[in-house]
Amino acid sequence: MRTKLLFIVLFLSAVMTGNGTEDRSEYLRKVLDNLEKIKTATYRLQSEAWEPGDTIPGYSVYTFVEEYDNPADTAVGASYADYSDAEKKQISSCYDGDVRLSFYHDKHGVMVDDFTRRNLPFRLVGVGTPYFNYAKNIIKYVLTTQDSISVDMKDCGDEYLLSLVINEDVQVEFFGRPYHLPKPPFYQDPTSIYEVHIRKSDNLPYKVRREMSHNITEYTYIEGQFNTLSAKGITASDYIPADYEVREYGKKYDTKPEVNITGQKAPDWTLTDTKDLQVSLSDLSSKVIVMEFTGIGCGPCAASIPFLNKLKETYSAEQLTVLAVEIWNRKMPSLQNYANRQHINYLFLAGNDEIVNTYLNGDRGVPFFFILDENRVIKRIIKGYNLEHTGKEITQAIDELLKSN
Repeated sequence: MRTKLLFIVLFLSAVMTGNGTEDRSEYLRKVLDNLEKIKTATYRLQSEAWEPGDTIPGYSVYTFVEEYDNPADTAVGASYADYSDAEKKQISSCYDGDVRLSFYHDKHGVMVDDFTRRNLPFRLVGVGTPYFNYAKNIIKYVLTTQDSISVDMKDCGDEYLLSLVINEDVQVEFFGRPYHLPKPPFYQDPTSIYEVHIRKSDNLPYKVRREMSHNITEYTYIEGQFNTLSAKGITASDYIPADYEVREYGKKYDTKPEVNITGQKAPDWTLTDTKDLQVSLSDLSSKVIVMEFTGIGCGPCAASIPFLNKLKETYSAEQLTVLAVEIWNRKMPSLQNYANRQHINYLFLAGNDEIVNTYLNGDRGVPFFFILDENRVIKRIIKGYNLEHTGKEITQAIDELLKSN
Protein backbone atom coordinates (compact mmCIF):
# COMPACT_ATOMS: atom_id res chain seq x y z
CA MET A 1 0.00 0.00 0.00
CA ARG A 2 2.78 2.44 0.94
CA THR A 3 4.59 1.63 -2.33
CA LYS A 4 1.40 2.34 -4.29
CA LEU A 5 0.87 5.70 -2.55
CA LEU A 6 4.49 6.69 -3.16
CA PHE A 7 4.07 5.89 -6.86
CA ILE A 8 0.95 8.09 -7.09
CA VAL A 9 2.70 11.02 -5.38
CA LEU A 10 5.73 10.75 -7.67
CA PHE A 11 3.46 10.46 -10.72
CA LEU A 12 1.45 13.59 -9.85
CA SER A 13 4.62 15.50 -9.08
CA ALA A 14 6.03 14.69 -12.51
CA VAL A 15 2.76 15.68 -14.18
CA MET A 16 2.37 19.02 -12.45
CA THR A 17 5.93 20.26 -12.70
CA GLY A 18 5.63 20.05 -16.47
CA ASN A 19 8.30 17.39 -16.88
CA GLY A 20 5.89 15.06 -18.67
CA THR A 21 4.12 16.80 -21.56
CA GLU A 22 1.86 13.83 -22.33
CA ASP A 23 0.83 13.46 -18.68
CA ARG A 24 0.15 17.19 -18.37
CA SER A 25 -1.91 17.13 -21.55
CA GLU A 26 -3.88 14.17 -20.25
CA TYR A 27 -4.74 16.06 -17.07
CA LEU A 28 -5.70 19.22 -19.00
CA ARG A 29 -7.96 17.16 -21.25
CA LYS A 30 -9.69 15.99 -18.08
CA VAL A 31 -10.12 19.61 -16.97
CA LEU A 32 -11.41 20.53 -20.43
CA ASP A 33 -13.88 17.64 -20.32
CA ASN A 34 -15.20 18.94 -16.99
CA LEU A 35 -15.59 22.43 -18.46
CA GLU A 36 -17.42 21.11 -21.51
CA LYS A 37 -19.94 19.40 -19.23
CA ILE A 38 -20.99 22.83 -17.95
CA LYS A 39 -23.94 23.79 -20.13
CA THR A 40 -25.19 26.54 -17.82
CA ALA A 41 -23.69 28.23 -14.78
CA THR A 42 -24.54 30.92 -12.25
CA TYR A 43 -21.82 32.50 -10.15
CA ARG A 44 -20.43 35.61 -8.58
CA LEU A 45 -17.37 36.96 -10.37
CA GLN A 46 -14.65 39.17 -8.93
CA SER A 47 -12.90 41.21 -11.61
CA GLU A 48 -9.72 43.14 -10.85
CA ALA A 49 -7.28 45.13 -12.97
CA TRP A 50 -3.79 46.54 -12.52
CA GLU A 51 -1.35 48.53 -14.52
CA PRO A 52 2.05 46.80 -14.70
CA GLY A 53 3.88 47.65 -11.48
CA ASP A 54 0.74 48.44 -9.46
CA THR A 55 0.73 47.07 -5.93
CA ILE A 56 -3.06 47.24 -5.56
CA PRO A 57 -5.81 46.84 -8.17
CA GLY A 58 -6.87 49.97 -10.02
CA TYR A 59 -10.40 48.63 -9.72
CA SER A 60 -12.07 45.62 -8.13
CA VAL A 61 -15.74 44.75 -8.68
CA TYR A 62 -18.11 41.88 -7.94
CA THR A 63 -20.83 40.92 -10.40
CA PHE A 64 -23.38 38.13 -10.78
CA VAL A 65 -23.33 36.14 -14.02
CA GLU A 66 -25.68 33.71 -15.73
CA GLU A 67 -23.76 31.80 -18.42
CA TYR A 68 -25.07 29.53 -21.17
CA ASP A 69 -23.13 27.28 -23.51
CA ASN A 70 -24.06 28.30 -27.06
CA PRO A 71 -22.35 26.11 -29.71
CA ALA A 72 -24.40 27.76 -32.47
CA ASP A 73 -22.50 31.00 -31.86
CA THR A 74 -19.24 30.57 -33.76
CA ALA A 75 -17.79 33.89 -32.55
CA VAL A 76 -17.88 33.24 -28.79
CA GLY A 77 -19.62 29.96 -28.13
CA ALA A 78 -21.53 31.20 -25.10
CA SER A 79 -24.27 33.60 -24.05
CA TYR A 80 -24.58 35.43 -20.76
CA ALA A 81 -26.37 37.96 -18.61
CA ASP A 82 -24.10 40.05 -16.38
CA TYR A 83 -25.48 41.91 -13.35
CA SER A 84 -23.68 44.95 -11.93
CA ASP A 85 -24.04 43.75 -8.34
CA ALA A 86 -23.38 40.42 -6.71
CA GLU A 87 -27.02 40.14 -5.56
CA LYS A 88 -28.47 40.13 -9.11
CA LYS A 89 -30.50 43.30 -8.66
CA GLN A 90 -29.62 45.22 -11.83
CA ILE A 91 -28.51 43.85 -15.20
CA SER A 92 -25.43 45.49 -16.73
CA SER A 93 -25.05 43.70 -20.07
CA CYS A 94 -26.06 40.56 -21.90
CA TYR A 95 -25.16 38.69 -25.09
CA ASP A 96 -27.35 36.06 -26.78
CA GLY A 97 -25.14 35.08 -29.73
CA ASP A 98 -26.60 37.71 -32.05
CA VAL A 99 -26.52 41.01 -30.17
CA ARG A 100 -24.96 42.50 -27.06
CA LEU A 101 -26.93 44.90 -24.89
CA SER A 102 -25.34 47.49 -22.61
CA PHE A 103 -27.69 49.06 -20.06
CA TYR A 104 -27.59 52.68 -18.85
CA HIS A 105 -30.10 52.63 -16.04
CA ASP A 106 -29.49 56.22 -14.95
CA LYS A 107 -30.68 57.33 -18.41
CA HIS A 108 -33.33 54.60 -18.84
CA GLY A 109 -31.58 53.46 -21.98
CA VAL A 110 -29.95 50.47 -23.61
CA MET A 111 -27.37 50.24 -26.41
CA VAL A 112 -27.77 47.39 -28.90
CA ASP A 113 -24.65 46.14 -30.68
CA ASP A 114 -25.16 43.64 -33.50
CA PHE A 115 -21.49 43.99 -34.55
CA THR A 116 -22.29 45.27 -38.04
CA ARG A 117 -20.77 48.72 -37.37
CA ARG A 118 -17.36 47.63 -36.11
CA ASN A 119 -14.77 45.04 -36.96
CA LEU A 120 -14.73 41.80 -34.99
CA PRO A 121 -13.36 40.48 -32.76
CA PHE A 122 -11.99 43.35 -30.70
CA ARG A 123 -13.72 43.49 -27.31
CA LEU A 124 -16.60 41.42 -28.63
CA VAL A 125 -18.10 40.62 -25.25
CA GLY A 126 -15.35 41.68 -22.87
CA VAL A 127 -12.34 39.87 -21.47
CA GLY A 128 -13.23 37.39 -18.73
CA THR A 129 -16.96 37.18 -19.42
CA PRO A 130 -18.43 34.62 -19.62
CA TYR A 131 -15.89 33.08 -17.25
CA PHE A 132 -16.16 29.32 -17.88
CA ASN A 133 -16.20 29.81 -21.63
CA TYR A 134 -13.12 32.03 -21.18
CA ALA A 135 -11.24 29.43 -19.12
CA LYS A 136 -12.31 26.59 -21.42
CA ASN A 137 -10.92 28.29 -24.50
CA ILE A 138 -7.57 28.99 -22.82
CA ILE A 139 -7.22 25.30 -21.89
CA LYS A 140 -8.28 24.23 -25.38
CA TYR A 141 -5.75 26.63 -26.88
CA VAL A 142 -2.92 25.12 -24.80
CA LEU A 143 -3.85 21.66 -26.05
CA THR A 144 -4.35 22.46 -29.74
CA THR A 145 -2.51 25.62 -30.84
CA GLN A 146 0.35 25.69 -33.30
CA ASP A 147 1.49 29.07 -31.97
CA SER A 148 4.84 29.52 -30.27
CA ILE A 149 4.02 29.00 -26.59
CA SER A 150 5.69 28.04 -23.32
CA VAL A 151 3.66 26.06 -20.80
CA ASP A 152 4.38 25.11 -17.21
CA MET A 153 2.24 23.54 -14.50
CA LYS A 154 3.04 23.45 -10.80
CA ASP A 155 1.54 21.65 -7.84
CA CYS A 156 0.59 24.32 -5.28
CA GLY A 157 -1.04 22.20 -2.61
CA ASP A 158 -4.80 22.47 -3.06
CA GLU A 159 -4.48 23.63 -6.64
CA TYR A 160 -2.44 23.41 -9.81
CA LEU A 161 -1.09 26.54 -11.45
CA LEU A 162 -1.03 26.46 -15.25
CA SER A 163 1.25 29.14 -16.75
CA LEU A 164 1.01 30.01 -20.44
CA VAL A 165 3.32 32.42 -22.28
CA ILE A 166 2.40 33.18 -25.90
CA ASN A 167 5.42 34.30 -27.91
CA GLU A 168 3.71 35.53 -31.09
CA ASP A 169 4.36 38.82 -32.86
CA VAL A 170 0.84 40.02 -31.92
CA GLN A 171 -1.16 39.82 -28.73
CA VAL A 172 -3.54 36.89 -28.31
CA GLU A 173 -6.80 37.56 -26.47
CA PHE A 174 -9.69 35.24 -25.65
CA PHE A 175 -13.09 36.68 -26.54
CA GLY A 176 -14.64 33.28 -26.44
CA ARG A 177 -12.20 31.59 -28.80
CA PRO A 178 -8.64 32.95 -29.21
CA TYR A 179 -8.07 35.96 -31.46
CA HIS A 180 -4.78 37.30 -32.77
CA LEU A 181 -5.26 41.04 -32.48
CA PRO A 182 -4.04 43.50 -35.12
CA LYS A 183 -0.95 45.44 -34.13
CA PRO A 184 -1.88 48.76 -32.50
CA PRO A 185 -0.67 52.04 -34.03
CA PHE A 186 1.69 52.45 -31.08
CA TYR A 187 4.24 50.01 -29.66
CA GLN A 188 3.25 47.31 -27.22
CA ASP A 189 5.19 44.22 -26.25
CA PRO A 190 3.13 41.46 -27.93
CA THR A 191 3.92 38.81 -25.29
CA SER A 192 0.67 37.45 -23.81
CA ILE A 193 0.78 35.71 -20.42
CA TYR A 194 -2.03 33.70 -18.81
CA GLU A 195 -2.21 31.91 -15.47
CA VAL A 196 -5.01 29.45 -14.72
CA HIS A 197 -5.57 28.26 -11.15
CA ILE A 198 -7.19 24.81 -11.13
CA ARG A 199 -8.72 23.53 -7.92
CA LYS A 200 -7.88 19.89 -7.19
CA SER A 201 -11.19 19.19 -5.46
CA ASP A 202 -13.23 19.50 -8.67
CA ASN A 203 -10.57 19.86 -11.39
CA LEU A 204 -12.06 23.18 -12.51
CA PRO A 205 -10.32 26.55 -12.99
CA TYR A 206 -11.46 29.02 -10.36
CA LYS A 207 -9.17 31.94 -11.26
CA VAL A 208 -7.65 33.25 -14.50
CA ARG A 209 -5.02 35.97 -14.66
CA ARG A 210 -4.17 37.74 -17.92
CA GLU A 211 -1.04 39.86 -18.22
CA MET A 212 -0.21 42.13 -21.14
CA SER A 213 2.35 44.90 -21.45
CA HIS A 214 -0.37 47.53 -21.04
CA ASN A 215 -2.49 46.05 -18.25
CA ILE A 216 -3.22 43.03 -16.05
CA THR A 217 -6.64 41.53 -15.28
CA GLU A 218 -7.73 38.76 -12.96
CA TYR A 219 -11.07 36.94 -12.70
CA THR A 220 -12.19 34.70 -9.83
CA TYR A 221 -15.50 32.86 -9.78
CA ILE A 222 -17.25 32.34 -6.45
CA GLU A 223 -20.16 30.12 -5.42
CA GLY A 224 -20.83 28.52 -8.79
CA GLN A 225 -23.89 26.40 -9.53
CA PHE A 226 -23.92 24.30 -12.68
CA ASN A 227 -26.59 23.07 -15.11
CA THR A 228 -29.52 24.48 -13.13
CA LEU A 229 -30.68 26.99 -15.77
CA SER A 230 -32.64 26.21 -18.91
CA ALA A 231 -30.19 25.09 -21.59
CA LYS A 232 -32.14 26.92 -24.30
CA GLY A 233 -30.25 30.10 -23.40
CA ILE A 234 -31.49 33.67 -23.53
CA THR A 235 -33.00 36.24 -25.87
CA ALA A 236 -31.39 39.60 -25.24
CA SER A 237 -34.50 41.64 -26.00
CA ASP A 238 -36.34 39.96 -23.11
CA TYR A 239 -34.16 41.96 -20.70
CA ILE A 240 -35.15 45.41 -22.01
CA PRO A 241 -37.66 47.24 -19.77
CA ALA A 242 -40.66 48.62 -21.66
CA ASP A 243 -39.87 52.25 -20.80
CA TYR A 244 -36.20 52.15 -21.90
CA GLU A 245 -34.95 53.98 -24.98
CA VAL A 246 -33.20 51.59 -27.38
CA ARG A 247 -30.26 52.80 -29.48
CA GLU A 248 -28.00 51.05 -31.96
CA TYR A 249 -24.24 51.04 -31.49
CA GLY A 250 -22.45 53.41 -33.88
CA LYS A 251 -25.62 55.09 -35.17
CA LYS A 252 -25.95 58.87 -35.01
CA TYR A 253 -28.83 60.24 -32.97
CA ASP A 254 -30.20 63.71 -32.44
CA THR A 255 -28.96 64.56 -28.98
CA LYS A 256 -28.26 67.73 -27.12
CA PRO A 257 -25.54 69.68 -28.95
CA GLU A 258 -21.97 69.17 -27.88
CA VAL A 259 -20.72 71.84 -25.53
CA ASN A 260 -17.95 73.82 -27.20
CA ILE A 261 -16.20 76.03 -24.69
CA THR A 262 -13.48 77.22 -27.07
CA GLY A 263 -13.07 80.95 -26.58
CA GLN A 264 -14.31 80.84 -23.00
CA LYS A 265 -12.26 81.32 -19.86
CA ALA A 266 -11.27 77.94 -18.44
CA PRO A 267 -13.12 77.16 -15.19
CA ASP A 268 -10.80 76.95 -12.21
CA TRP A 269 -10.11 73.64 -10.52
CA THR A 270 -8.08 72.21 -7.65
CA LEU A 271 -6.77 68.66 -8.02
CA THR A 272 -4.23 66.37 -6.36
CA ASP A 273 -0.95 65.46 -8.07
CA THR A 274 1.10 62.28 -7.71
CA LYS A 275 3.05 63.84 -4.82
CA ASP A 276 -0.25 64.30 -2.91
CA LEU A 277 -0.01 68.07 -3.35
CA GLN A 278 -2.96 70.31 -4.22
CA VAL A 279 -2.64 72.09 -7.56
CA SER A 280 -5.05 74.78 -8.79
CA LEU A 281 -5.35 76.18 -12.28
CA SER A 282 -5.21 79.67 -10.79
CA ASP A 283 -1.81 78.87 -9.25
CA LEU A 284 -0.18 78.35 -12.67
CA SER A 285 1.60 81.40 -14.04
CA SER A 286 2.98 80.33 -17.43
CA LYS A 287 1.97 82.12 -20.61
CA VAL A 288 0.48 78.95 -22.15
CA ILE A 289 -0.97 75.76 -20.67
CA VAL A 290 -1.41 72.42 -22.44
CA MET A 291 -3.89 70.32 -20.46
CA GLU A 292 -4.52 66.73 -21.50
CA PHE A 293 -7.47 64.69 -20.27
CA THR A 294 -6.18 61.13 -20.17
CA GLY A 295 -6.90 57.64 -18.84
CA ILE A 296 -4.61 54.94 -17.53
CA GLY A 297 -5.03 52.04 -19.93
CA CYS A 298 -5.69 54.25 -22.97
CA GLY A 299 -3.22 53.38 -25.74
CA PRO A 300 -3.22 56.71 -27.62
CA CYS A 301 -2.81 58.51 -24.28
CA ALA A 302 0.30 56.47 -23.51
CA ALA A 303 1.58 57.16 -27.01
CA SER A 304 1.32 60.92 -26.35
CA ILE A 305 3.60 60.84 -23.29
CA PRO A 306 6.97 61.14 -25.10
CA PHE A 307 5.64 64.15 -27.01
CA LEU A 308 4.38 65.85 -23.82
CA ASN A 309 7.68 65.12 -22.08
CA LYS A 310 9.50 66.77 -24.98
CA LEU A 311 7.21 69.81 -24.78
CA LYS A 312 8.08 70.19 -21.11
CA GLU A 313 11.79 70.13 -21.94
CA THR A 314 11.57 72.39 -25.02
CA TYR A 315 9.84 75.39 -23.44
CA SER A 316 10.71 77.26 -20.26
CA ALA A 317 8.48 77.15 -17.18
CA GLU A 318 7.61 80.79 -17.84
CA GLN A 319 6.43 79.96 -21.35
CA LEU A 320 4.56 76.68 -20.87
CA THR A 321 2.95 74.41 -18.30
CA VAL A 322 2.19 70.85 -19.39
CA LEU A 323 -0.23 68.78 -17.31
CA ALA A 324 -2.46 65.73 -17.64
CA VAL A 325 -5.66 64.94 -15.75
CA GLU A 326 -6.51 61.24 -15.32
CA ILE A 327 -10.32 60.86 -15.61
CA TRP A 328 -10.84 57.09 -15.56
CA ASN A 329 -11.00 57.13 -11.77
CA ARG A 330 -7.85 55.14 -11.11
CA LYS A 331 -6.58 55.12 -7.53
CA MET A 332 -3.67 57.35 -6.54
CA PRO A 333 -1.15 54.46 -6.21
CA SER A 334 -1.96 53.56 -9.82
CA LEU A 335 -1.35 57.15 -10.91
CA GLN A 336 1.96 57.24 -9.06
CA ASN A 337 3.12 53.93 -10.52
CA TYR A 338 2.03 54.96 -14.02
CA ALA A 339 3.85 58.30 -13.81
CA ASN A 340 7.04 56.59 -12.64
CA ARG A 341 6.88 53.74 -15.14
CA GLN A 342 6.16 56.05 -18.07
CA HIS A 343 8.81 58.59 -16.90
CA ILE A 344 6.29 61.44 -16.94
CA ASN A 345 8.07 64.73 -16.26
CA TYR A 346 5.00 67.00 -16.20
CA LEU A 347 2.12 67.46 -13.74
CA PHE A 348 -0.05 64.34 -13.49
CA LEU A 349 -3.31 64.93 -11.63
CA ALA A 350 -6.24 62.85 -10.37
CA GLY A 351 -9.45 64.06 -11.98
CA ASN A 352 -13.03 63.93 -10.69
CA ASP A 353 -16.60 64.01 -11.98
CA GLU A 354 -16.82 67.77 -11.64
CA ILE A 355 -13.95 68.52 -14.02
CA VAL A 356 -15.21 65.89 -16.51
CA ASN A 357 -18.67 67.45 -16.53
CA THR A 358 -17.35 71.02 -16.71
CA TYR A 359 -14.81 70.56 -19.48
CA LEU A 360 -16.05 67.48 -21.37
CA ASN A 361 -19.80 67.46 -20.72
CA GLY A 362 -19.41 64.05 -19.06
CA ASP A 363 -17.51 62.46 -21.96
CA ARG A 364 -14.71 60.20 -20.72
CA GLY A 365 -13.37 59.41 -24.18
CA VAL A 366 -9.68 60.27 -24.17
CA PRO A 367 -7.34 61.89 -24.95
CA PHE A 368 -8.52 65.51 -25.15
CA PHE A 369 -6.03 68.39 -25.33
CA PHE A 370 -7.00 71.88 -24.15
CA ILE A 371 -4.66 74.76 -24.99
CA LEU A 372 -5.04 77.85 -22.79
CA ASP A 373 -3.52 81.31 -23.25
CA GLU A 374 -2.09 83.52 -20.49
CA ASN A 375 -5.58 84.79 -19.61
CA ARG A 376 -6.68 81.16 -19.33
CA VAL A 377 -8.97 81.43 -22.31
CA ILE A 378 -9.42 78.09 -24.09
CA LYS A 379 -7.93 78.69 -27.55
CA ARG A 380 -7.89 75.16 -28.97
CA ILE A 381 -9.48 71.78 -28.17
CA ILE A 382 -8.01 68.75 -29.93
CA LYS A 383 -9.56 65.29 -29.59
CA GLY A 384 -7.48 62.14 -30.03
CA TYR A 385 -3.78 61.64 -30.64
CA ASN A 386 -2.18 60.87 -33.98
CA LEU A 387 1.54 60.16 -33.97
CA GLU A 388 2.08 62.14 -37.17
CA HIS A 389 -0.20 65.16 -36.85
CA THR A 390 -1.39 65.94 -33.32
CA GLY A 391 1.98 66.98 -31.93
CA LYS A 392 2.49 69.40 -34.83
CA GLU A 393 -0.96 70.95 -34.22
CA ILE A 394 -0.25 71.48 -30.54
CA THR A 395 3.25 72.86 -31.08
CA GLN A 396 1.99 75.28 -33.74
CA ALA A 397 -0.77 76.52 -31.40
CA ILE A 398 1.76 77.07 -28.58
CA ASP A 399 4.12 79.02 -30.82
CA GLU A 400 1.30 81.21 -32.14
CA LEU A 401 0.17 82.07 -28.62
CA LEU A 402 3.71 82.84 -27.43
CA LYS A 403 4.28 85.02 -30.48
CA SER A 404 1.04 86.94 -29.91
CA ASN A 405 1.93 87.41 -26.26
